[in-house]
Amino acid sequence: MKLIKDSSAVMLVIWALLLSTAVIALGLSRWSLAFVSFATLALSLLPPLLAARWSLRLPLPFLLFTTLFFFASIFLGEAFDFYERLWWWDIALHGLSAIGFGLTGFLFVFMLFEGDRFAAPPSAIAFISFCVAMTVGAIWEVFEYSMDLSFGLNMQKSGLDDTMGDLIVDALGGLVASLTGYFYLSGSTAGLLGRGLGQFIAMNQRLYRKYKDRAKVKK
Repeated sequence: MKLIKDSSAVMLVIWALLLSTAVIALGLSRWSLAFVSFATLALSLLPPLLAARWSLRLPLPFLLFTTLFFFASIFLGEAFDFYERLWWWDIALHGLSAIGFGLTGFLFVFMLFEGDRFAAPPSAIAFISFCVAMTVGAIWEVFEYSMDLSFGLNMQKSGLDDTMGDLIVDALGGLVASLTGYFYLSGSTAGLLGRGLGQFIAMNQRLYRKYKDRAKVKK
């Protein structure tokens, strides 16, 4: 109940749509559609549930992004075949996911140092962020292969060419995320993504205590 109360209207509408589609698909014996709908719903619920479990506060833009991303990638992409209808759909989603996971990796690594940007150079934290994005991208390719093999889907499309293209886009997205983190730690303007990092850190200051303390000393 708390999850529903704390969620925005947009996310509630998407979750209700996915649940309704899954139930209808089960009634019509559309097993593939039902599986895709339930998988999308479960994945979109995962970030707020994990945040509650770990006592994290997630900015609304982050929650909207993750929910819409899973909706666009799994539900629209597979159930409504957007990957075939729009040639750029897969490329755009891989790029966005790489940026998102890269930024998440940055926040996690920075949290391990309690926000002490002097404990590790910005270049090292940025490099780890890039590695996180590439690792998640590689795991996703394994997931696509498993889905194709197990359920007869066509997530890999052209096979090796599709996989390598996705990994290249993942690398570019991870590079954007790592550079954002680097500029953020260096005190330079990191743009919209940098403001997102700052918003998350501000909402979870207890995890970045040393960053906050050093900011006070600097003032």
